[in-house]
Amino acid sequence: MSMQNTAAKSSDGATRNIGGVGLKAVFNILDKWGCNREQILNILQISRSAYHKYRADPTSAKLNNDQLERLSYLLNIHAALRIVFDNPDNVYGFMSMPNQNPFFNGATPLEIIASGNFGALYETHSRIDALRGGGWG
Repeated sequence: MSMQNTAAKSSDGATRNIGGVGLKAVFNILDKWGCNREQILNILQISRSAYHKYRADPTSAKLNNDQLERLSYLLNIHAALRIVFDNPDNVYGFMSMPNQNPFFNGATPLEIIASGNFGALYETHSRIDALRGGGWG
């Protein structure tokens, strides 16, 4: 086996491990946000069979770059909410609260990201992240 193949396999294993750890955390966060299975499938862009497999063993997840980015945005949304709010009810409830910010237009942030659209996830993250600085972008 060449050095390049060894590095590629090692990198793949490291990515899988990071993905598995991140996925376990994201499943916990999405559960606390009150997501149902269909919303989780859409948000993470995974199939039903992958959902059941990854729920049972997150370390078995083979995530693509898009899915890894989705995990990153979700973890960062959660981190921003933890900075903005002291109360766990707000940290976990914010995503299910109707929002009058022009981007959300009365919908909940969870409804927006449950569309599965990557741009919606990005925009939701950007707006929630702006709350950390006291702004509402």
